Amino acid sequence: MSSIPLRLAADTLTLRPWNPEDSAGLAELFQDEAMRRWTSADVHDEASATRWVTAQQRGWETGDRFAFAVRETGVPGSTPRLVGHVVLKYAAKGSGSAEVGYWTAAHARGRGVAHRALTALTDWAFEAFAREGLTRLELVHQADNMASCRVAEKAGFARTGVLPAAPPAFPLDGHVHERHASPDA
Repeated sequence: MSSIPLRLAADTLTLRPWNPEDSAGLAELFQDEAMRRWTSADVHDEASATRWVTAQQRGWETGDRFAFAVRETGVPGSTPRLVGHVVLKYAAKGSGSAEVGYWTAAHARGRGVAHRALTALTDWAFEAFAREGLTRLELVHQADNMASCRVAEKAGFARTGVLPAAPPAFPLDGHVHERHASPDA
């Protein structure tokens, strides 16, 4: 694979690997009940946020999980701040397939942050891993999370099926979405 960029851009958003300085802000974002409901991250204070960030950094080191902090940086008159997260989970290299995920901070929901960040991540993934044969990205979300369904569709991920519930980790069915690399990529 070619060198990993330190930053990706999507309009007023900057995507970059998570770093320890993000821990306090991350812990604050996870005070939102929706964040705790829709994500599997065990973040409840700054110490647990630091552990989560460290795990994201390990993913970069092992090359199987590329997690980006999404920051709003291009809004005139405002201070850059954390607005979300996108991740490429690429554990089965050579399979032609990987999984993506995302979440958006409460203060940034409804402004297109998730779909813009997901689109930037998707475009980067297909380009960065083309030589390794990456041609398909999968996105799975809980079936009752209609906002995630809309984000997936806006970012070009077609709904392709339903994943049955597997309690306790996955108590409800999930929607499966896919996006394929363009043939001329």
